[in-house]
Amino acid sequence: MVLAKIKKLQEYLFAKMGPGDRGPKTTEERSAPLEPTGWRKCVIHNTMLVVTLVGVVAGIALGFGLRPYQLGPDTLVLISYPGELFMRLLKLMILPLIIASLIAGSASLNAKMSGRIAVRTLVYFILTSMFNAFLGIVMAVLIHPGQPELKEDVLVAAGSKKDHSILDSLLDIGRNIFPDNIVQAAFQQAHTVYVEETTLLAKNSTENGTVPTLVRVVSYRSGTNTLGLVFFCLVFGSLLGSLGAKGQVVIDFFQAIFEVIMKMVAGVMWFTPFGVSSIIAGKILGVADVAHVMSQLAWFIATVAVGVFLYQLIVMQLIYFIVVKKNPYKFYWGLSHAMLTASATASTAAALPVTFKAMEGPLRIDVRITRFVLPIGCNINMDGTALFIAIAAVFICQMNNMTLGFAQLATIFLTSTAASLSSASVPSAALVLLLVVLSSVDAPAQDVSLLFAVDWLVDRIRTTNNMLGDCYAAAVVEHLSKNELMACDAASIEATTGITPSTEEALTTPGKQSIVSDDIVIDMHNHNNVERI
Repeated sequence: MVLAKIKKLQEYLFAKMGPGDRGPKTTEERSAPLEPTGWRKCVIHNTMLVVTLVGVVAGIALGFGLRPYQLGPDTLVLISYPGELFMRLLKLMILPLIIASLIAGSASLNAKMSGRIAVRTLVYFILTSMFNAFLGIVMAVLIHPGQPELKEDVLVAAGSKKDHSILDSLLDIGRNIFPDNIVQAAFQQAHTVYVEETTLLAKNSTENGTVPTLVRVVSYRSGTNTLGLVFFCLVFGSLLGSLGAKGQVVIDFFQAIFEVIMKMVAGVMWFTPFGVSSIIAGKILGVADVAHVMSQLAWFIATVAVGVFLYQLIVMQLIYFIVVKKNPYKFYWGLSHAMLTASATASTAAALPVTFKAMEGPLRIDVRITRFVLPIGCNINMDGTALFIAIAAVFICQMNNMTLGFAQLATIFLTSTAASLSSASVPSAALVLLLVVLSSVDAPAQDVSLLFAVDWLVDRIRTTNNMLGDCYAAAVVEHLSKNELMACDAASIEATTGITPSTEEALTTPGKQSIVSDDIVIDMHNHNNVERI
């Protein structure tokens, strides 16, 4: 027993002395390779960002370089095919990633703490969405995106069926949050449609020229009901964490699933340059006349871009600096790879695996917060969408010489906020929601088709706002929840070791489980202990 203690003491003293006190360095140590410095170190540490950026530049060059050759539809399909496969691989991992991260994240927190963090997250999402809608209206009114010359072939006649109202959209949100079939929620979501009432006199009324009666019907359309899955996983994970040791096996199971998915993501990410260049080249080649479209809607694109970057580079950074009190642009740079992926794929959900790697890796955000906030944010928080819808609604009203008073602007503000919260994290989802906002102020909905020509570009600009909004929300919520996280760490130590930790022991690194060390603690002022050794 005494020899063992002496051996541990010797190991402790050698560890404290450091390499400088262990004699001269050997030849092998002197010939060890030197660490790269300067730009080489930067490139090595940001290899994935560099190759992704190369893919973006290559896609733009390939798209504009092949436009003069007037390629056929089969060739366009082949050019876009690698990008299609890349998107399918990313979408393949979204559902298991969201389920595993939400259950593991909410299970690591107790139910009371999960409720507090959820309230903070939702408040942040709602306030930022409202601010973006307000910013969009102000930008559109001040800059005035202009009145492009419309062509007859651009417009699409409005359908005879009734458009969705904002009430229908809000009711659909509730139906999707509480699905009646969790298996069906994996591939279908509830949707309100208006159909003609089926009666025996329906045929005669149509022949007589009378307007048929439209009835509101709840149907299902293809698409993952992520809202319902998020709600189910949050409740399931919170209750699972309350079971204690009984539920630990299930928690470990979902944590293992999350780690496996992230390893799969690490492999797929090396396909990013080819997939990104294929997506961008295919989109550029698919536009009929890029120069004409850009000249018509240049002011509209510029207005959206100015609003997006104003929010990203100033407002977001101020929020982070005021709340977290750290350098916001260092945090912003750490998300550059995730931003490029979100912009290239035009989907926050598709970039979610990359966002997880950035937030939990170099940026060191607590894994309990990231796995709780990010999946919710990619389905609810759409800051860029709120800004785009507000600008587009005012733009179309200006284009039709409509006078917008305070009541109409307030309606656009509220409906843009509500529509962004119900937006799906898929490409071009905002154009469908724009119809709801236009119908609320009696604006011509058929003019939305004009924006389809530039939505491939604008969607990539605003998607970065959506992704960054989730990341900054996670950082702010983590800072505001430090006390709860430290209390959770302390409770975890007490439950596993039976020792009540002191204040210093409770102040552990967020997201890392505290470990009670078995090493010898030597008190240099306690001579009795040293003599006994």
